[in-house]
Amino acid sequence: MPVLAARIPRTGIRTDNWSGKQSVTPAYDDVKVLSSRESVAVPLFLVGSRASNLAKTQVRAYLAPLRERFPDVTFTHRVILEGGDKDRTSRMADVSAVSGGSAFSSAQEAALARGDVDVVIHSLKDLPTANPPGLTLLPPPGREDVRDALCGSTLAGLRKGARVGTGAPRRMAQLLAVRPDLEVVPIRGNVPPRLKKIETMGLDAVVLAAAGLRRLGLDEAITELLPLDTFPPSPGQGALGIQVREDDRPLHDLLSTVGDHAVHAQVRAERALLAELHGGCSVPVGAYAETRPDGSLTLHAQVTSLDGTQRVSGSVSGPSDAPERLGTTLADHLVSQGARAILTAIRGDAGA
Repeated sequence: MPVLAARIPRTGIRTDNWSGKQSVTPAYDDVKVLSSRESVAVPLFLVGSRASNLAKTQVRAYLAPLRERFPDVTFTHRVILEGGDKDRTSRMADVSAVSGGSAFSSAQEAALARGDVDVVIHSLKDLPTANPPGLTLLPPPGREDVRDALCGSTLAGLRKGARVGTGAPRRMAQLLAVRPDLEVVPIRGNVPPRLKKIETMGLDAVVLAAAGLRRLGLDEAITELLPLDTFPPSPGQGALGIQVREDDRPLHDLLSTVGDHAVHAQVRAERALLAELHGGCSVPVGAYAETRPDGSLTLHAQVTSLDGTQRVSGSVSGPSDAPERLGTTLADHLVSQGARAILTAIRGDAGA
């Protein structure tokens, strides 16, 4: 039987001096003898995400520049169902508990750790602040609008006692802080079904992340973008979470070509604050960081009681090369202003 000699590559990245395009170029480490039935493999990476239209849209948008830069690399998308996708009726805390820690990321992280996929594209706000052992986050590719959007009415235009739908404790608390007369109605589901609940549930409005609406081309559904000073978003909102295995250096090098390090510093500061407060998506903590013209960071944050009657907030600025320090510094300030008591009371009520 005829045989073929093929070299097994260690992936590297080469930039063409004329076109500027990049390609994956093997640095040959070994030689293997192949039969005529075998062929030399081209680089292939399996990309995991949730099953929603938003998740699929985010994967396509993330892969588009990579496919342009690396035409010799194949990226194959694989859908992974999460506990929060399967159970849309139970409390999020209960779904997270039976899902292994997170209702919207645990199954994907397990698949990544097993090697079923090579990279997972998350909505960063859905990710716990601690990576599982062996996994890490890479710089995200820029960031969409971080603000929340009110759909169906403006805030000022809502009648007294209006019914507003949202599934996030943070949004519920922030709404009641500025409009205690509102009836906040818990809703869950993907973006389009939540929009439809204005009609199907007789709601006056719903609150959604502007980023998801824009990514799905639903800008016309936005009636008002809520101000950041009273409605700071979830830490990481508007950014993607690019999660890979720590030891996959070739993939790190490839994906880093589309990473935005300024955004990476922002979300690291926001997530460090959340981690220091021992928070998650089930507690009303809002935070966002801004990159200043001089390259420094300013981090803003707010903690609100579930009934909206108590709020503590603050800001801190510092160098962007130490974002986690900014997060812990501001968290300590919020604790000194009463944030710990607010969060402890919320956790106590949740466990009752």
